[in-house]
Amino acid sequence: MARYTGPKAKICRKYGENLFGANKYDRILSKRKYPSGQHGHMMRRKTSDYGIHLKEKQKLRLTYCLMEKQFKNYFVKAAKATGVTGDNLVQLLERRLDNVVFRLGFATTRMQARQFVNHGHFMVNGKKVDIPSFLCKEGDIIEVREKSRSMKMIVDALDSSETTSPYSWLTIDKENMRGSFDNIPAASEIPVSVDLRLIVEFYSK
Repeated sequence: MARYTGPKAKICRKYGENLFGANKYDRILSKRKYPSGQHGHMMRRKTSDYGIHLKEKQKLRLTYCLMEKQFKNYFVKAAKATGVTGDNLVQLLERRLDNVVFRLGFATTRMQARQFVNHGHFMVNGKKVDIPSFLCKEGDIIEVREKSRSMKMIVDALDSSETTSPYSWLTIDKENMRGSFDNIPAASEIPVSVDLRLIVEFYSK
């Protein structure tokens, strides 16, 4: 599956936010709060209306580590569902297995979570699932496979995570290396720093 392999620090500096989760990007942003490049610290160009809409779309897409085609497919699915399109979109993204693995604390970043899932280290309801885009449903149990429980990266990630999940729709059992997706969260509960309305307008033009 296609994935972004370019310089992530450059993107974080462009948008002024840590979109990828790793602590090193927070340190970079604290030192350099301006875009990269020779003239990055002097850039004062006014952003067009299109640029504002594009920025919000890109921020959400990059936060969940998706390519454009994948992201557009989620938007189409969200637009066809009942309810508010923007809310539907972020709820779909939040249900991705790689995101749930990240939110539960089994990985330090979504990129790392995607790699873990791709390599078959996780089970959902007792069955191995190696598809990062798998959509979790209410009541699903996500756990580390028995033979993967001694993996240092997973153990280290769990050791550095909260004892209980900070998200109301997830429950974590660190001792048994499992967690549950209790319910689909309301869009207002999902911690994303984007204006969903602008993303809907971007694709509606």
